[in-house]
Amino acid sequence: MTVNMRLHDTLSRSVRELVPANEDGVIGLYTCGPTVYNTPHIGNYRTYVFEDVLRRSLLLLGYKVRHVMNITDVGHLTSDADEGQDKMEVGAAREGKSARDIARFYTQSFFDDIGRLNILRADTVCPATEHIPEQIALIRRLEERGVTYRTADGVYFDTAKFPGYGRLMGASHLAGIQEGARVQANPDKRNPSDFALWKLSPEGSKRQMEWDSPWGRGFPGWHIECSAMAMKYLGESFDIHCGGVDHIPVHHTNEIAQAEAATGKPFVRFWMHAEFLVMNKAKMAKSEGGFVRLADLEARGLHPLDYRCFCFGAHYRRQLEFSWEGVEAARVARRRFAERFADISRECGNTPSDASEPLARFRERLADDLNVPEAMAVAWDTIRPGAHAPSVQLGFLHEAEKVLALLPGAQAGERLTPELKILFDRYVESRKRKDFASSDALRKELLGKGVKVKDTPQGSVWSRV
Repeated sequence: MTVNMRLHDTLSRSVRELVPANEDGVIGLYTCGPTVYNTPHIGNYRTYVFEDVLRRSLLLLGYKVRHVMNITDVGHLTSDADEGQDKMEVGAAREGKSARDIARFYTQSFFDDIGRLNILRADTVCPATEHIPEQIALIRRLEERGVTYRTADGVYFDTAKFPGYGRLMGASHLAGIQEGARVQANPDKRNPSDFALWKLSPEGSKRQMEWDSPWGRGFPGWHIECSAMAMKYLGESFDIHCGGVDHIPVHHTNEIAQAEAATGKPFVRFWMHAEFLVMNKAKMAKSEGGFVRLADLEARGLHPLDYRCFCFGAHYRRQLEFSWEGVEAARVARRRFAERFADISRECGNTPSDASEPLARFRERLADDLNVPEAMAVAWDTIRPGAHAPSVQLGFLHEAEKVLALLPGAQAGERLTPELKILFDRYVESRKRKDFASSDALRKELLGKGVKVKDTPQGSVWSRV
């Protein structure tokens, strides 16, 4: 049975009930993917964890979801002013490879990372370079609507011709842009907030990534890709568009302008944004040099899922302060969670039963604008010893893990591989024979392979490390 979800919409600045826009009842969800020129940092991954929990929660609450995510592999310049180098070309020069090789490498690296974070892959993944015709077609529509103009370096959107431009960011932020606070003014721009739809390749030079177009050989602007691909796969109006709060003042503001100017329809019904992960009170950013990667966590003996658990410590609309102590505390909590899972499974013979009462409370917290910290509190209260029958606790965990995904196997009932099962069975037999030298050696061998053994009055149990 579907539990109606209430979500905060950045545009209306209100929490509203989510009702699917389309007759088929499927929620259209678009999430801004990575610019694949470098390794994302864990601040980026906070946003992807939030989006994953949103998708998983929608499914748990009974919705159907169609998830689309872009891969930015061209057009994202180093300046919001539509100036500077393409980040893909920057990455290529840094590593002595082609831009396409850089895109392939960091796209795969991104998917490897989100796999280790138990983040579900989008139903449709769309690289910008594979959708150039769609982007050109959308720019042509905007030309026909009379909201573009040409300059020496490309085609620009005239924000003065779109009433309500900037309403996503708010009047005060828009005023700053109009005063030139955001960018160094391009003398060919009519308004400081105007943005490139198509950039022409510089005279006398050849870019690694460029295409023929009605305006000359060049490449698409960063913002046009998301509008074009979202509308291709989800329609001209759809339900939810997500990203980080840094996308509000420029990228998502411009997406709204170009999409709605082209179609005359509301583009997105719910805009959802994750707040920053901050480090020493400042936004974690590659440009500032102060950032942490998943590999840095692992070098300290932490699992990527420890970081996923750490992200659950704050609501997605609140800033989250990073500290090594905080992630270490999340590691301890996640280990306790895994141990309780193993204990409960053993106590009830791995046989779950109905857990409708605690699950109703868990779902209600998720339905309340994705209140994961409170949902986690319900989970801990439910699985504490004696709170419910073990079979009820296991039934709860089977469902809760569909959203939390804190265990490496992601789901309850994970089995050991045949090799590990043989080692575990030998350990149990050694304990029964009181051959503690052998059991200690087997315990260490299992731990080295990622399996922790715990001895209880009822017998030995295992859990993943």
